[in-house]
This record gives sequence, C-alpha cells and structure tokens, in this order.
Amino acid sequence: MKKFTFTEKKDTRSGFGAGLSELGKTNPAVVALCADLTGSLKMDAFQKAHPERFFQVGIAEANMMGMAAGLTIGGKIPFTGTFANFSTGRVYDQIRQSIAYSGKNVKICASHAGLTLGEDGATHQILEDIGLMKMLPHMVVINPCDYNQTKAATMAIADYHGPVYLRFGRPAVPNFTPADQKFEIGKAVLLNEGKDVTIIATGHLVWKAIEAGEQLATMGIDAEIINIHTIKPLDEEAILKSLAKTGCVVTAEEHQMNGGLGDSVAQLLARKAPAPQEYVAVNDSFGESGTPDELMVKYGLDTANIVDAAKRALTRKK
Repeated sequence: MKKFTFTEKKDTRSGFGAGLSELGKTNPAVVALCADLTGSLKMDAFQKAHPERFFQVGIAEANMMGMAAGLTIGGKIPFTGTFANFSTGRVYDQIRQSIAYSGKNVKICASHAGLTLGEDGATHQILEDIGLMKMLPHMVVINPCDYNQTKAATMAIADYHGPVYLRFGRPAVPNFTPADQKFEIGKAVLLNEGKDVTIIATGHLVWKAIEAGEQLATMGIDAEIINIHTIKPLDEEAILKSLAKTGCVVTAEEHQMNGGLGDSVAQLLARKAPAPQEYVAVNDSFGESGTPDELMVKYGLDTANIVDAAKRALTRKK
C-alpha cells in the first residue's frame, strides 16, 4: 500500500474560496452571486477585490439562479454560492428550466453538503443532491476530496462551457493532494494500485478509503483505490480497467445510497461488466444533529465500514 501523508487539515469550502479569488484576478468574465452566506462560502476575498462583479442577492436562492442564467447571455461566467440544500432542492425547478435545459454556463457551487454539516441537523444535511443534479441533462457533477483539489476544480470549471454542480463541505479534512495538480473534469485519479478489491470513493470519503486501504494491507488484502472527483461524466474506462483486475468493488460516498456515486457505478457494471459491489453510503435515511465525526460513524461512513465492505465484496467473488 502506497503511503499517504498530510501536513494539515483544511475545509474544502476554503479551497473554493481560494480558487474563486484566483479566478477573480485572471478571468474578468467571472462573476459571483451569493445568497446571504458570503462568509460561510468563503467568498469574502472575491467580494472585496471585485465588488463590481459580486452580487449579494439575499435569501432568494431561486432569484439567484435566474440572475445567473441571465448573466451568461451577456458573456459572463457566474458562480453561485449557498449551502448545498439551498443550491439544489430549494431551486430545482429554476435550475432545470433556466440553466440545464438551455445549457447555460452557470457554475452552481454548493457548500455544507452531506452529514458533515453536523449540528445544523437533517433539514440542512442534504444527502440527495448528487442524485438530483446528475439526472439533469447537460449537468456536470463534481465532488472533490480536499482543499487543494477543490481549489483546482473551482478554477478548472471556469474553462468548461456549460452548467456545473460543484459540491464541497464545511469540516476540516486532510489536505493531501498536490497543490499544483491539474484538475481534469471526468478523469479519475488512481491513488493506489491493487489486485484484490477496488475501492471507489468521492469527496470526504476518499481519505477514509485510504485509511481503509492501509488497514486492509495489514490483513494481506491489496486494495486498488480510485478518487472519483467527477461523478458525471463518470470515468467508465478507469473503473472497468480496475474491475478487470480485482473483480469486485466498494463505492464510498457521503450521500444517499440511492442516486449517488454507487448508483452510477452499479449502472455501469450492469451494462458492461457485472461484478460484486458493496456500498458505503447512507441507507434511505435523513441525518440528525451531531458532530461530523459522530454522524459519520453512526451512519456507517467511516474507515471501519469501508474495511468491512471490502471484506464482504471479496467473499462474493467467484
């Protein structure tokens, strides 16, 4: 098992803020809109440096999406910012009708996703957003794993023409990917080569997958670990290549089992290469208030659950 280390923990929302700030300096077409959560979304630096390109719309998320769609007609590249729950479920009609249907060049940037929002509870912990957004035609769905990757993704999506959903989070997590990485939309990152089981993870679960791989190695199990930062379009070639070696897979995500990364992988396997698959995801449940770490354990999204899922997948191999 390859050795992974990190020197600090940083929140992925700060990676978004840093990437947006860099775009403000280098791309004059980029504008930003926020629904009364500038500090939470770490959009302060962009607002201060480019007040003429920043729009504080207040608690009016549906209006924000309509404004963003309109700004694209004038050649702007709008980045919208609010919590993931308010970026998707609250404004789904506006996104579908005004952005996705006509392929508008809007970047929907969503913080505080998943259970790790923590103490704010189930009403804010959206676990359906990936499913909602990936079902929309023309919509790219990205879920990076750490600060550096979120910063790189934020900058990369400005160069992509079309609607994008960029999902990130609140808690500080290990920052282990290269600061100078090149982010390629739709291109998986192979973190560790292995021959026994494939672990495919996204977002905050990528580091947990690495920890699981290290524990499995002490048991003599050689895990291949893949970081799927882009859920749509899915890197089918990377997944199928790995499954051809290992013959079984675990998917790990901070999302509902229905509609998420695991669902996309299962569809791929059903169509092209049937193989045993185990899920590490929330099983048809809302969240609750608690610390991020407590919730990840309670809802089965920790390192131990990935290890157990890998062992179950191995027992199902022919």
